[in-house]
Amino acid sequence: MNLTKIEHLGIAVKNLEKSNELFRSLLGEAHYKIEEVPSEGVKTSFFKSGPNKIELLEATDKNSPIAKFIEKKGEGIHHIAFAVEDIVSEIARLQKEGFTVLNKTPKKGADNKLVAFLHPKSTNGVLIELCQEIQ
Repeated sequence: MNLTKIEHLGIAVKNLEKSNELFRSLLGEAHYKIEEVPSEGVKTSFFKSGPNKIELLEATDKNSPIAKFIEKKGEGIHHIAFAVEDIVSEIARLQKEGFTVLNKTPKKGADNKLVAFLHPKSTNGVLIELCQEIQ
């Protein structure tokens, strides 16, 4: 199995502080981590719901992908992230399958992960993130 599980759902938000309160009320627990990823121009907040995770993403740069997403589509689900054991081989496999990979070389993402993305045009309009735990 290449994509081992849904790692998290990413949700673009305008205001992380307000959204943290909303999801705390919804899930009955506070976020467990806030992290800034300067290379992506984003601040993230992670929640757990049973075995699942939700990542809230607030733009810290008006030119970041999250800022552009919110400007175009508004707040909402931004991506689905799948856990992989070997991100480099998974990128190669998916390219061979015809998917458009946005990051041919994985990069450091939030929550101690190496990440790469698949273009939504090749995945029925859904941005897919591949995540490998950094050892």
